[in-house]
Amino acid sequence: MRFKSCTIPAVVLAAALLPVAAQAGGYVAPVDTTPIAPVEPAPVGTWGGAYGGVSLGYSFGADDEVGLDFFEGGERAFRRTDLTNVEISGPTVDLHAGYRWQRSQWVYGPELAIEGGSVDADEDFTLGFADGSTSDGNVESSVNYIASLVFKAGYLVNPQTMIYGAAGVTHGDFDYKLSGSDGSATEGYTAQGYVLGLGVERQVNDRMSIFAEYQYRDFGREDVTFTDSATNSSAVTVATPKHQNVKMGINFNF
Repeated sequence: MRFKSCTIPAVVLAAALLPVAAQAGGYVAPVDTTPIAPVEPAPVGTWGGAYGGVSLGYSFGADDEVGLDFFEGGERAFRRTDLTNVEISGPTVDLHAGYRWQRSQWVYGPELAIEGGSVDADEDFTLGFADGSTSDGNVESSVNYIASLVFKAGYLVNPQTMIYGAAGVTHGDFDYKLSGSDGSATEGYTAQGYVLGLGVERQVNDRMSIFAEYQYRDFGREDVTFTDSATNSSAVTVATPKHQNVKMGINFNF
């Protein structure tokens, strides 16, 4: 049998080119079969539950303007205003306890605190009379203790750090001392008011955290009466106790 001379080379060439053509037209990119790890939600710290703690602070910024009404036989004899200002200040220590609930990054709950220390001040004044005579005196104001009930609400800026605000009611027990050339008298009084605050708290571990806080306390106006039964006379001043407090402390979770 005879074949034309061009037949065999053409067949061989076609057979050689078939794999190349198949690869060029049918290329498939390799598929990455590595499993994709699931996305974990950002961790949220655990802040809920009961806690208690202690703090050290400093009170300042009070401005109690002193004036006196003088009464004789039940009738006001004369009045002297703007005698002086009493700027109480001093170190404080408080004990507190509370409970917190947590919803995602929000933390809130009540806190009860009692505070004492050495917060006081005294100022001299000169009292002038209608006949031109004067009398020197001194007034002293001091804080015996303060009890507060506040509601705190905070937001977690990260799992271990919370910023918060506070608002509530406060009760104060105070002493007022009035001194003059003929002696001195001390009257105690109580007053109720409101408290506002801002703070930041940082967890050290699951059981302990540290915090810094600012508070403003305003106790309104209270009449303080000094009575001299021997002369049937009295002097009345209107106390306006208020001050600011900064403190740093530690909390323990139960």
